[in-house]
Amino acid sequence: MNTSSLPASAPAPAASNAPLYWMALGTFAVGAEGFMIAGILPTVAKDLGVSVAVAGQLVVAFTAAYAISSPILTALTGALSRRGLLIGAMTAFTLANLLAWQASGYWSLMTARILLAFAAGLYVPNALALAGALVAPEKRGGALALVSGGITVAVALAAPLGTVIADRLSWRMTFAGVALLAAIATLGLMLGLPRGIGNNLPVARLRERVLAARDPAVLRALLTTLLWATGAYTMYTYFALYLNQVTGIHGTHVGYVLFAWGISAAIGVMAGGKIADRVGFRRVTGPALMFLIAAFLTLTAIAYLLPANLAVLPVFLSVIVWGISGWAFYPAQQTNLISIAGIKLAPIAMSLNASFMYLGFSIGASAGALTVADGSARNLGLVAAAFVFAAWLLKRSATRRAAASVA
Repeated sequence: MNTSSLPASAPAPAASNAPLYWMALGTFAVGAEGFMIAGILPTVAKDLGVSVAVAGQLVVAFTAAYAISSPILTALTGALSRRGLLIGAMTAFTLANLLAWQASGYWSLMTARILLAFAAGLYVPNALALAGALVAPEKRGGALALVSGGITVAVALAAPLGTVIADRLSWRMTFAGVALLAAIATLGLMLGLPRGIGNNLPVARLRERVLAARDPAVLRALLTTLLWATGAYTMYTYFALYLNQVTGIHGTHVGYVLFAWGISAAIGVMAGGKIADRVGFRRVTGPALMFLIAAFLTLTAIAYLLPANLAVLPVFLSVIVWGISGWAFYPAQQTNLISIAGIKLAPIAMSLNASFMYLGFSIGASAGALTVADGSARNLGLVAAAFVFAAWLLKRSATRRAAASVA
C-alpha cells in the first residue's frame, strides 16, 4: 500500500494547525494519567497495603485493556462523527478519573483504570489518524509529533508533578487533577474543533480492516512497536524502585528525574517527527532503537558498578538519552505505518499500533514485575535492552525486505 499522495477522497490539507493543538490537549490529559502512575507506584502500594509488584498490576490492567479495546472500539465507531467521537471519549475519560479519585480500595481503582483505558484507547488513535489526514504528506510526521507530543509534554510536566502531589498530599489528588485537566480538554475540543471536521475522511470497510491487519508489512511494523514498547515499560514501570535501590533517590526527588526524562522525551518526539519528514522514517527508527539499547545497558552497568553516591549523574545522563531516543522512534514509526496502510486505513492502522504499543506496555510491566520479584531492580535495564534489540533486528529485516521489493 502507498500514500505518496492523498487519495481523491481525502480532505484537503488543513490551513491551520489549531485543530492539532486542541487534539494535543486531549493527548496531554491521557499522557498525564497514563505515565504518572510509575512515579507514585510505591506510594499507592503502601496506601493500599499491597506490594509494589501487585500495585504494578494496575499498569498491566490499563495497558491490556487499552490493547484489547482500542482496535475494536475504533472499528465499531468508524462511521461516527470524528468531532463527536473525540469529545465523547474525553468526557468518559474525565468521569473515569473521578472514579479513580474516589476509589475505595485496590479493586475499585483497578476498575477505574480499565475504564480509563477504554476511553483513552478510543481517543488517541482517532486523534492521531485525523491529524495525519489533515495535513499534506510531507508534513505528516510533524503533525503526528505535535498531537502525540501532548503525551510527552504530559510526561515532562504531569509525571513529576504527580510524584510531588502524591508525596505532599495524596496519590488520589493526582487523579483529581487529571480529571480537571481532561474536563478542560473536553471543553477545548468542543470549542476548537470545527463542526464537520473529518467528515469527508474515507471509512474503511470491514474487509479492508481485516486485510490491513493481515498485511505482512503492517504486521512486521506492529511487532516492532510491540517489542519497543515492551522494553520501554519493563524499565519505566519500576523506574522509581530502580532509583530507590541504585541511587537512594526517593519521593519528590524521583519527580526531578522523571522531569528530565519527560523533557528529553518531548524533545525526542518533536525531533523524531521533523527529522522523519526531512530524511525519511527509516533513518530515524533504526538509530533511535540503537541509542535506546545503549541507554538501558548503561543503566544496568551503573547499577552493578557504581555506589549510590556516584550513580546519580550517570543515571541522569542515561535517562536523557533514553528519553530522546525512545520517543524519537514513536512519530517516525507512525509515519511508517501510514505509508504502508494508506490514509483510508490510517485510523485502523493507528489503533492497531496503539494496541500493540499498549500490549507491549502490559508485557513490559509484567516482565518488570518478574524482574523485581526477587527484590532487586538492577536487572531491569538488561531485560529492557533485550526486548529493544529484538525490535531493532525486526526493523532491520523489514528494511531489507522493503529494499529488495523495490529492487
